[in-house]
Amino acid sequence: MISYPKGKIKVLLLENIHKDAYELFKKDGFDVTLEKDALDEADLAKRIGEIHILGIRSKTNVTPKVLANARRLLSIGCFCIGTNQVDLEGAEKIAVPVFNAPYSNTRSVAELVIAEIIMLARKATDQSRDVHLGKWNKIAKGCFEVRGKTLGIVGYGHIGSQVSVLAESMGMKVIFFDVIAKLPLGNASPVGTYEELLQQSDFITFHVPETEETENLFNKEHLAHIKPHSYLLNLSRGKVVNIEALAEGLKSGRIAGAGIDVYPEEPKSNDDPFKSPLQGLDNVILTPHVGGSTEEAQKNIGTEVAQKLLKFINNGSTTFSVNFPNIELGNLKSGFHRILNIHKNQPGFLRDINSIISEMGGNILSQHLSTSANIGYLSMEIDRNLGDELKNKIKAHQHSIRTRILYLD
Repeated sequence: MISYPKGKIKVLLLENIHKDAYELFKKDGFDVTLEKDALDEADLAKRIGEIHILGIRSKTNVTPKVLANARRLLSIGCFCIGTNQVDLEGAEKIAVPVFNAPYSNTRSVAELVIAEIIMLARKATDQSRDVHLGKWNKIAKGCFEVRGKTLGIVGYGHIGSQVSVLAESMGMKVIFFDVIAKLPLGNASPVGTYEELLQQSDFITFHVPETEETENLFNKEHLAHIKPHSYLLNLSRGKVVNIEALAEGLKSGRIAGAGIDVYPEEPKSNDDPFKSPLQGLDNVILTPHVGGSTEEAQKNIGTEVAQKLLKFINNGSTTFSVNFPNIELGNLKSGFHRILNIHKNQPGFLRDINSIISEMGGNILSQHLSTSANIGYLSMEIDRNLGDELKNKIKAHQHSIRTRILYLD
């Protein structure tokens, strides 16, 4: 168990994270608070000082201002795929590993992409709206089967490749573009350039992270490259597709339809209003960032991220952290202390620590060190009678950032 009483470790879970995550922390003895909404920067900065573990989804931003007040924060869990809402480098520098769930909602997003492709090809949402309004407009013009059509996938990662498999099973031809060479699944084929994909695809779907390179990845200039009367879908990140350019393409008829689930600016809660240039346009499916919002996905995400956080707190493992040196540690052994230290990545630190242990006459059962450009993460199991004294000496080292000690009762 950890040396600090679990009942005093405060866990704050925001944005209605799945109850299974709450139950996992509660069962392990932590002080857990679950809230349904996101917190803005000012409110989070006020509360973060008393929090040891923070759980968020996509609407809460952990900024440098927030981290500046995070005097007790041990770890952050992003209960979603993306981590761009967190200042990852800033978190690393204050010894806070960040974990996410890169795989748990893959199937949910992929299924919604396929559903929207079919709905757009059949203009089903427009027809549904008309019937609700009492209009009977039974026509076949402009409605197509997706079999035999070409789907272009931008970003062939976990979601993109899953979309590829599902689309091919329906008889679609699949091409993809990725900046990293990827092994195609099934009969999918890579293309040499992004522009080539735009020119060949009847349907284009984006599955990329939000970075400087992907911001406005589709913009006004690309309207000249895109295949006439094609369809565009974005269920990845809001800044990937320029909404104004997409609206222009839809109004001119260059783009036949669109499915958008993410936006450059999104409401903080369900009570806030939403506006977009895409509202009211024909054959446009707008959903409120629900690509991964299924019961199965949220349950899986809640379990996956909570387990990663618990493993880090309880035994020090940082495997799968997105901003931290990765170390996988085994179970604690009775009769030994496990000392966990995060320090500035400076030459001579490990030498200094081993010298201290040698001078104390200590015995090292095991020692693990992993580094990044900024920090080093050191785990050591040593004689129990040296634990507290050694911890204090390591903590006092000029390059030390944070030191924890773990042991079994």
